Amino acid sequence: MLDRIKASLPSLAPAEQRVAQLVLSDARSFANLPVSELAARAGVSKPTVVRFCRSIGYDGLSDFKLKLAGSVSEGVPFIHRSVDPDDKTGDVVVKVIDNTVAAFLKYRNDASAHAIEKASEALASTFKTGRRIEFFGVGNSGIVAQDAQHKFFRLGVTSIAYSDGHMQVMSASLLGPGDCVVIISNSGRTRDLMDATDIARKNGATTIAITASGSPLASAAQIHLAADHPEGYDRYSPMVSRLMHLLIIDILATCVALRIGAPLQPMLKEIKNNLRTKRYA
Repeated sequence: MLDRIKASLPSLAPAEQRVAQLVLSDARSFANLPVSELAARAGVSKPTVVRFCRSIGYDGLSDFKLKLAGSVSEGVPFIHRSVDPDDKTGDVVVKVIDNTVAAFLKYRNDASAHAIEKASEALASTFKTGRRIEFFGVGNSGIVAQDAQHKFFRLGVTSIAYSDGHMQVMSASLLGPGDCVVIISNSGRTRDLMDATDIARKNGATTIAITASGSPLASAAQIHLAADHPEGYDRYSPMVSRLMHLLIIDILATCVALRIGAPLQPMLKEIKNNLRTKRYA
C-alpha cells in the first residue's frame, strides 16, 4: 500500500502530495488520527485529505485508514512462500497456511468496497425481480461456481451453476436484461468463459467477473471483483486463488442476504429445523 502511494506521488496535486508525505512519514499515526489533526499536520484542508484517499483508489478516508491499519500492522507478512520439493511436512503445513492467511489479509486491504457493493446490488435486484442468477466457471473455478450456487440457493435465490463450455454458451444466449451472471476464473483467459461473457453482455445481462486484474475477462465484464495472488502454476494447482474466490463468494452472499433482510431469517430457521432429522442426536 505504501509502495502504491509512492508511485502515485507525481500524479497528485501539490496539496495531496503533502498528505501523501504525511502517510509515508508515519503511517501508523495517520491510521489513528482524526481528519482535523491530519489536515493540520499536512497543512491542508479536511476535504483535501479525503480527496487524496480517493485519488489513490480508495472510497474515502475511513476505507483508506482501515486498509492502511491492516497494511502496517504487525503479524503475517504479505509474501508468497513457495513450497519446495525437499520441504518437510511441517514446512508444507506452515507455508500453505501462511500463504492463505497472507492472501486473505492482503485482499482485505486491497478489495474495492465500491465494486463489491455494485455486484451485491445487481444480484439483490435480480433476486427481487425474479430474474435469473447464474454462475459460470471451469476446472477449479467450476467447483467454486457450484459452491456459489449452493450459497445463494440457501438464501432462497433461484440460481444455477454451469461448468461445461457448451452449456455456458447456450445459457448465456437465453439471458436478457435483468438477469445476472457471475463468471469465475483464475486466469481470466479461458475462451469458453470469454465467449459466454460476451454473449450474456450483448443480450443485456449484468456480467460480474471474479478474476485477475488486467485479464481479458476483467475488461469484458461490467463489474470486476479483483482476485489477485502471486501463485505458481507450473508445479501446483491454484490453491490460494481458489480459496480467495470462495471468500469473495461468501462476501457477496452475505451482502445479498443483508439486502434481502428480515424475510430471510424465518426461512433459514426452517431449513435448519428440517435438517435436524438428517443428523444423529
